[in-house]
Amino acid sequence: MPGPPNKKQKRQDYRQALKENGTTNMPKKKFYRQRAHANPFSDHKLTYPIRPDCMDWSTFFPSFAADAQPNPLPQTSEDVKAISNPPPKKMTKDVEVVDIGCGFGGLLVALSPVMPDTLVVGMEIRSQVTEFVQDRIKALRAKDPEQKRFQNIGCIRANTMKFLPNFFRKGQLSKIFICFPDPHFKQRKHKARIVSTTLNSEYAYALKLGGIVYTITDVEDLHKWMVQHLEAHPSFERVSEEEQDADACVKVMRTETEEGKKVERNKGQKFVALFRRLEDPPW
Repeated sequence: MPGPPNKKQKRQDYRQALKENGTTNMPKKKFYRQRAHANPFSDHKLTYPIRPDCMDWSTFFPSFAADAQPNPLPQTSEDVKAISNPPPKKMTKDVEVVDIGCGFGGLLVALSPVMPDTLVVGMEIRSQVTEFVQDRIKALRAKDPEQKRFQNIGCIRANTMKFLPNFFRKGQLSKIFICFPDPHFKQRKHKARIVSTTLNSEYAYALKLGGIVYTITDVEDLHKWMVQHLEAHPSFERVSEEEQDADACVKVMRTETEEGKKVERNKGQKFVALFRRLEDPPW
């Protein structure tokens, strides 16, 4: 006779029931437990587009998908192949804002009403944390179907250190958020930090002219590292403190992420720095 289900089975049963019942109840974090960190250099089982125009964003933002056109009857073998592998649905808007390492989605949910006409996507490498955010967004949408709130936010499992250019065209983004990233304290682990000379070039590629990189951390050493590497990059200049304090997104970033709330409870410091995308110098 089988014994009672273990914790892993309970988590799986809970998530399966949540999907089948379509409940408006918020998902519970205890059923989505995972390690705090994931190795960005490991070969995770990830799905990603070979190039940005192959990405089907309609799965994450169905309210912003353009009306689908009926497929014509197939005439040739090429037509049959095209129908069996349809192109991604067209969108009425492009994704413009990315939260790298979005965690449990606090920033996404808070930004949704602040920029209701902008598509915001969270990218998270941990599978169960990604699933939690996706279920959280579904529940929020189901709670308020008439107002159509939270339709402009989504979450995808991705390793941005490897595949950011696979998702976004050159100059597509207006904002990139890097909130409370893993500090990787040991020097031999610094290569895994999400801000570096190489990665900053990828952020510059994806950001449009005047786009902003938002950074916040409670680790002063990491803050100095991010400032040093972004200031040294020719595509960025630091935003003044006056402009930074007037930015509505900074106020949200300081208070709405799970890590930010934890720092607040522990009465810790938060270090913020913003960097603007500059025009490329002439060749």
